[in-house]
Amino acid sequence: MSLRSRLQDKSILIAPGVYDGLTAAIAEDAGFEALYLSGAAIAYTRLGRPDIGLTSVSEMTDTMALIRDRVSLPVIIDADTGFGNALNAQRTMRLYERAGASALQVEDQTFPKRCGHLSDKSLVPVGEMAGKIAAMADARASEETLVIARTDAIAVEGFDQAIARAEAYVAAGADVLFVEAPRSGDELQKVVNHFGDRVPLLANMVEGGATPLQSATDLETLGYSIVIFPGGIVRALARTARDYYASLRENGSNRPFADRMYDFDGLNQRIGTDAMLALGRRYESR
Repeated sequence: MSLRSRLQDKSILIAPGVYDGLTAAIAEDAGFEALYLSGAAIAYTRLGRPDIGLTSVSEMTDTMALIRDRVSLPVIIDADTGFGNALNAQRTMRLYERAGASALQVEDQTFPKRCGHLSDKSLVPVGEMAGKIAAMADARASEETLVIARTDAIAVEGFDQAIARAEAYVAAGADVLFVEAPRSGDELQKVVNHFGDRVPLLANMVEGGATPLQSATDLETLGYSIVIFPGGIVRALARTARDYYASLRENGSNRPFADRMYDFDGLNQRIGTDAMLALGRRYESR
């Protein structure tokens, strides 16, 4: 089922964050219907840097291709600002779509951008962002590939201006709206009241971010169609990695940490080593 078709279903779509083939495969095994690949997750893991616009379109495209080689689930991918003007945004659409993306999320920040839950953001003019949305829609090879328009205007221009910007983005051809960082449950509801009967809405849950954490059930009740948890896996694994390295340094052995990690056979079972070796043997004598 395509992502566009899935959004016809009234039940909310939960898209956990992933950052490579391993996390994508584990998320797929857990039973999720879609995945989310954020620029922040790539900055955190591949660069060891904050989400301040340091990742490139090539790094994102390469990661998307590796994930698509491993899983078949729809992937929503962060296109940041389109990595430039409308022509850059079109190129981003073509690169991401060929790499296997199902939806591209583009935002109205200036470049270099910041994480949506950091302060001191700045925005491009409404018309420039609308042009990027239209350009991306024109460039896609398949109508099944969605354009998700994100506005960061709440933190910069206020809630009412965020709604006005979102209106312009719908008119420009956005398939899904993402009003970033509502500051309360009331603002989350107001977004739905304004757009919920016209376009699918995406909510972003960030631990410690500007938006009060809500469950998928709560957001579905409000009227949201998609909820993403973009960086949760990185925060979880970073905490685990800190504890693992501290334990190894202190003990000179992995024994004290063994109950919190896969052993050799356990990891091979998780990633399907036996099945891949068996597949390879099918082609050995032809």
